[in-house]
Formats: sequence, structure tokens, C-alpha cells
Amino acid sequence: MTAELRSTFEGSTMVLTIHNPEHRNALGPEMYAAGVEALNAAESNPDVRCVVITGEGETFCAGGNLQRLQANRLKAPEVQAQSIEALHTWIEAIRAFPKPVVAAVEGPAAGAGFSLALACDLIVAARNAVFVMAYSSVGLSPDGGGSWSLARALPRQLATELLMLGERIGAQRLHELGVVGRLCDAGQALGTALDWAARLGARAPNVLTSIKELLGEAGAHDLPAQLALEREHFVKNLHHANAGIGIAAFLSRQTPRYE
Repeated sequence: MTAELRSTFEGSTMVLTIHNPEHRNALGPEMYAAGVEALNAAESNPDVRCVVITGEGETFCAGGNLQRLQANRLKAPEVQAQSIEALHTWIEAIRAFPKPVVAAVEGPAAGAGFSLALACDLIVAARNAVFVMAYSSVGLSPDGGGSWSLARALPRQLATELLMLGERIGAQRLHELGVVGRLCDAGQALGTALDWAARLGARAPNVLTSIKELLGEAGAHDLPAQLALEREHFVKNLHHANAGIGIAAFLSRQTPRYE
């Protein structure tokens, strides 16, 4: 059965589904390229307001394919380096994508699968979902930006525990820590994510783009620099047509319909 990243549409939401059931939705280079291509298409399509990334069936993503990694040990190091570069290109594309990206997680999200979920702007997870940075259990270190994301989302000691010991952490605990935004019953992650995406899609897309950029830049800026960036975005958005639509709708107690 071919491993692939499937692209479908639900209203104004593009759904990217990791489909590799034979290997518990393990990732591979063909998916990385497809992910970047799909995001490029979604960025230029005004009808797409949000993207949801999920896994086929009861598993979000088992991370890397260990059989492929074992085979790569017999090849030149550049082979694996190129594969990781392709993954990282997809991760960077998700972070730079100007529209919201929501992860819908059922079951395990392991290794690069955990990193992939963390790269998304928002995470919906079934209550029985389990997240694990499994790399150290097989003599490997993390990829996919997992160390970067966890270092910013969690206390250093907890991030260290997850990365060094490969400890499993449940969706409920990550929800309490603020990493998982929504919990749902098993089998409902995609539906819950689509509902969330529809709510996001009803808001002014230029404003969501500004918020994503502001959040992305905040960690690298001191307060004066961040204030200057906020000023630039605010003035730009005030003079966008959607501000006129939103303000008029609020004053007339109507529901805005943004462009």
C-alpha cells in the first residue's frame, strides 16, 4: 500500500491526511514534498481559509519509518541529511504558512509525528491520544523542530524528560499545560478540528496572518521591536477592507462576512 499525503476539502478547510496504515502512518520523503506543495496551493487559493493535518484511522503518526532509517545507515550520511532537510522544509512551510494550521490527533503521535503536531498553530487531540518523543529509545536525537517547540512550550525540565527519557505524555496533561487546545472523545478529533477551522475561517484572514506573524516574531524581539511590529500590522489592517466590514457589522450588531 502506497504511503501518501492525501488532500481533500471540507468547506473552506483543506484537510491533509497522513496515509500509511501499513506502518502506522509513518512519515517519508514523498509526504514532505506533497505537504509543501499542498501548502503552496492553499496559500494562493483564497477559498482556503484553514488547513487541518490528521492521520488515517486511529493513529496520527508513528514518526519515521525505522526500516527506512536502518537501510539509510548503510548509505552515505548525505542520504539521511537530505531526507531530514525535506522534513524540515515542510515544518518551516507550516510555520510560515499565512493561514491557521490545526493538528487533529487520534492515538499515538510519536517522534517526528509529535514534532509535526507541535509545528501546527493549534492542536485538537482525542482524550486517549499519546504523545512521545521516541528518538532516544532507539539511539537517535530529535528532528522536525521538536526540541525547538518543546523548549518554548514547556518548562525546561519537562522538555528534557520527554526528549531524554522518551516518556509518554497524554493529551489531558498537554491540555493542562496549554499545548493541546481542545480535547475530544476518541474518533472525534477531525470533526472537532473542522469545527474549529470553520470558526477560524469566519474571521478576517489578513488579521489571522498578522497574528501568526506576530507570535512567530515575538520570541526573537525585545518589547520595543515587537511594539513597532504590532503598530505596522495594526495600521495595515485598519486600512484593509475587512476592518471596515468588521467595524460596521459590530456597530450595526450584524455578523461580518470577511473577504
